[in-house]
Amino acid sequence: MSGPAGPRVAVLISADTEWLVIRGHFAACDPEESPFGHWFVAELDVGERLEPVLFFHGGWGKIAAAGSTQYVIDRWSPALLVNLGTCGGFEGEIEKGTVILAERTLVYDIVEQMGDHDEHIAHYETELDLSWLDGEYPQDVVRSLLVSGDRDLLPEDVPRLREQFGAVAGDWESGAIAWVAARNETRCLILRGVTDLVGEGGGEAYGNLELYAQNALSVLDSLLSSLPDWIGKLPTVH
Repeated sequence: MSGPAGPRVAVLISADTEWLVIRGHFAACDPEESPFGHWFVAELDVGERLEPVLFFHGGWGKIAAAGSTQYVIDRWSPALLVNLGTCGGFEGEIEKGTVILAERTLVYDIVEQMGDHDEHIAHYETELDLSWLDGEYPQDVVRSLLVSGDRDLLPEDVPRLREQFGAVAGDWESGAIAWVAARNETRCLILRGVTDLVGEGGGEAYGNLELYAQNALSVLDSLLSSLPDWIGKLPTVH
């Protein structure tokens, strides 16, 4: 059941490091608590108007991502869910700093040994409707598949994910967020920037959290600066 009307746009932030960046940008906003994480509403300059936008810390991993996405939909009934965040890129397939606009998501860490493995992978695959994004995009992006799993990318998984699905990057949450949004017929926009690369030699940020944090700051700064223009593409009628 939908809750009372709230802001048209809800921005979901997953990782704790990402949320710290968001809070730094909106330090004057007083966050409130939810069963999942803190949230606040900030006004953004969208075109010639001020638009109240909900920022919600949904938490890391597929469980928190799915639960918090449903919570936000039930409580605020947004016309648009936006997930801003980071992802790991496949070395040799994509460059650091690239922003991926997810046009499809899937969950790759399902291990099915009793039935049809491909059928179970397909169950959580989601095609995102991006037809409402008319004209030029507000920033340079690569439209691509994002694969999600409850773990950092393993170097030995990269060749299989690239060959089987054509993937170039992965994260922990986008597959769950997109799937829940689709089940609720809620428009969803996922934008994630590549903070680090994973290849045969391992992941450059593995064991180096400071590198990830620095790159996450750069990625989120870029995404936030373009966010009002993305929101400006949202049709006025829900």
